[in-house]
Amino acid sequence: MLRIHFTGADLARTRLASAPDPMWELSLSIHVLRSRRPDLTLGDWRKSVSDRLVKGGPDRSEVDLLLELNPPLGYFPDFLTPAEGRTGFSAGVDAVMRTPQRLVRRDLDLLARHGRLSSGATDLVRSPGMAGLQRSLLRYQEVALKPIWSRVRTAVESDLVQRRRLLAHEGVDGLLAALSPTARWTGEAIEIDTYPDRELHLNGRGLTLIPAFFKAPGRPITLVDEDMPPVLVYPIDRTGGQLGRPKALSDLLGRTRAAVLEAIEHGSTTGEVAKKLGVSPASASQHLTVLRDSGLVMSVREGNRVRHLPTVLGRTLLDS
Repeated sequence: MLRIHFTGADLARTRLASAPDPMWELSLSIHVLRSRRPDLTLGDWRKSVSDRLVKGGPDRSEVDLLLELNPPLGYFPDFLTPAEGRTGFSAGVDAVMRTPQRLVRRDLDLLARHGRLSSGATDLVRSPGMAGLQRSLLRYQEVALKPIWSRVRTAVESDLVQRRRLLAHEGVDGLLAALSPTARWTGEAIEIDTYPDRELHLNGRGLTLIPAFFKAPGRPITLVDEDMPPVLVYPIDRTGGQLGRPKALSDLLGRTRAAVLEAIEHGSTTGEVAKKLGVSPASASQHLTVLRDSGLVMSVREGNRVRHLPTVLGRTLLDS
């Protein structure tokens, strides 16, 4: 069992990530891709990416190193998921490239306990090897993550909207208690079964909760390296929890609301929607309300403004 121990200072410093973490999503997506378990929610994605990464293909040779570092089960190197990744993919890759050689060697030694590593992997302790890893990261992101990223972002933002609401109404205690069916909050610690026995003391650093689209259902996971900023990565509902309401959906018939849904495909404020469609802000707001009540639109507050995005269901309609 894993126990994550909190002090009062840790509770005060516990936070939700503000967006998908591309470095965690990258590594976890490789686990999904290489898993033999059926996955109805990602079947089309797995087929598309597998076709691009078929053995002998031009893309496969560039990502072989990254695939080796991310086995379907078990440990994968902590240095692949640096805290800087939460600010974006480029920042995450730059942080990986700056990893001290002693930490790369330590993580590779842990990985080698599960099987012999290729020369390409062992060469990571030298600069030319890290340059090869950088190429692998960039190619895999282009092939596997970029085509599905809007769906990842929408599902993660939907989860965050619900958890922020829970945090506002029930505080950190309520947030931690509802984190996952496989994680128990005792009031002083998070306990997660089916984990090797381990006691993780946050020691006033707090904990960052990271929602992950590609995390397989089940227990949340954390880093092995206790010196890195503490995180707990938990699986989310990939459908965004949006089921729609038949009565409200019937109200969507008509060109204007379809145009509103298209106008927010990449995120827009009410004023931006009104400007794009040449309607009044009041009219745009009314249509957005109906779309939101139908489970097709989610609204996320960003500072002093509210940005509207399609939910998973809304994006499915746009793509159909």
